Amino acid sequence: MSTGTDHIIKSYDSELTRLTGEIVRMGELSVSQLEAAIDVLERRDERAAQRVVGNDDAIDQLEQEIGHDVVRLLALRAPMAGDLRNVYAALRIASDIERIGDYAANVAKRSIPLSMVAPVAPVGGLRHLAELAADEVRDVLLAYRDRDADAAYLVWKNDVVLDEAYTGYFRQLLTYMMEDPRNITPCTHLLFMAKNIERIGDHATNIAENVWFQVTGEQLNKQRSKGDFTSSPEMTKLGDKPE
Repeated sequence: MSTGTDHIIKSYDSELTRLTGEIVRMGELSVSQLEAAIDVLERRDERAAQRVVGNDDAIDQLEQEIGHDVVRLLALRAPMAGDLRNVYAALRIASDIERIGDYAANVAKRSIPLSMVAPVAPVGGLRHLAELAADEVRDVLLAYRDRDADAAYLVWKNDVVLDEAYTGYFRQLLTYMMEDPRNITPCTHLLFMAKNIERIGDHATNIAENVWFQVTGEQLNKQRSKGDFTSSPEMTKLGDKPE
């Protein structure tokens, strides 16, 4: 015979499962936004880019709905210990996904002025960065869905691959700008777009840290390798204009 406590536990588990599903769906939407942004960039499609930017509202709306669900869980279920970590992680992860959607929209926004100038060769390199970032987000969403701390740790550790790719692309763009001043305007847009994509990877690692805490109850305090050296003195010197 089922007790009232059993019913409360099952009801909480059901609500948490639904909340997790909403967050995963929100994350998948943010990845689709990034892929759509790269697509409109390559097709030089201004109208489609505007639609991608407009679609960011759907991600914002999902975050608000998830926030309301979290507040309801806190108010009605008063979760403790591990259950409270689940709710806390949901709120933090939804916030990171919302930022990922913002960065994807920023890439689409930058593609609009870029479509109005002559094409430049380095545009093609942005897809590789976006694919790395999209893989990170998809992998960490699976780790969250499955409550898999080890999988989350792999995403956290392997973000260095995206950092290194971003640094290489940054160097390529600076060289391209120094070779011909006419490349400066389009390559500046590409630099901002690349940085937005690199930041998507950073938010994926934030999600990984929250999954780790959610599952283990401990902070992920290990030192992570960083492959972004674009702020180093050497890269700054490379960006100086020749006399």
